[in-house]
Amino acid sequence: MSSIYDFEFNKSDGSKTNFSEFKGKTVLVVNVASRCGFTPQYEGLEKLYQNFKDKNFVILGFPCNQFGAQEPGSDSEIQEFCKLNYGVSFPVMQKVNVNGEETLPFYKHLKTEAKGLLGSEAVKWNFTKFLIDKSGKVVDRFAPQTKPEELTSVIEKII
Repeated sequence: MSSIYDFEFNKSDGSKTNFSEFKGKTVLVVNVASRCGFTPQYEGLEKLYQNFKDKNFVILGFPCNQFGAQEPGSDSEIQEFCKLNYGVSFPVMQKVNVNGEETLPFYKHLKTEAKGLLGSEAVKWNFTKFLIDKSGKVVDRFAPQTKPEELTSVIEKII
């Protein structure tokens, strides 16, 4: 793959989409889970989305059950949880793997472009965040402990 815009993934309803749908937008990609200590970050993510969505910004949530089995639900259950508990209106995709042999190719690209602590490519836990600028460049990776509101100034600079 030569460009981030070549990657496909599935929406929560199973239909395919391509990252090119987000061309020209600043994108925050987050692996999410509904039974994690970081789950309340959904609230902050939704606030970020509301603050910047009119400035070509989008958040893409990718549910993942690889960390402590903290996302056990079906895709429809995950959608319902996000809307009912946190009023999530940004796109939450189909459940994926972010590590291991079955890693979503899109995530392999993200991890190669923005390595973690000590150069590690592995995603360490739920709510790891990747920021992509409007030209499709992966700008940075943020740890799960980084609260969404802490990203406001970074997003403002590249939006």
